[in-house]
Amino acid sequence: MRIEVASDVVCPWCYIGKRRLEKALGLVSDLKPEVRWLPFQLNPSMPKEGMPRAEYRKAKFGSLERSRTLDARVIAEGKGEGIDFAFERIERTPNTSEAHKLIGLAEDQGKVVDALFHAYFEDGKDIGDPRVLADIAAQCGVQGWPERAHDVSGLEQDVREMGISAVPTFIFDRKAGVSGAYPAETLANAIREAVK
Repeated sequence: MRIEVASDVVCPWCYIGKRRLEKALGLVSDLKPEVRWLPFQLNPSMPKEGMPRAEYRKAKFGSLERSRTLDARVIAEGKGEGIDFAFERIERTPNTSEAHKLIGLAEDQGKVVDALFHAYFEDGKDIGDPRVLADIAAQCGVQGWPERAHDVSGLEQDVREMGISAVPTFIFDRKAGVSGAYPAETLANAIREAVK
């Protein structure tokens, strides 16, 4: 079985969803699915250099107060998954196109996705910065970064043409799927159903 995850590395629910998927796979330990990560930019029109997070959040949610209320809910959910969201450390909302290229190049995509999530959400690093991406590539043993990286915009277009409009979305053998950071048990049940 192949599980594909449409995700963006600036989506906190995708980070939570990744942790829950790992737990779900532990609940279906008789299966050994291959997990692949599909690019899905939440902000495809984000300037290449990104923008100040406060400015972005105010534009997206109408006010910083509303943004902080939403962050508080994510922080609480994250704690239950062992994630220490540190939104106050994040200064910029990056363009994630280069981060998706790094994931596409990696043999161990999950390791790179985890490193990107951790760098952004817990360390407050700008994962649109070429130096940060080079450090993550080196830390994760990705060979040929950035010179062997390929444009993944066509793959992202394929994802959108599948009708996916929200992340995380978990796709099982391109036959079934669920969208959302569901609890591990729910994801495990969806995986079992897809196998039947």
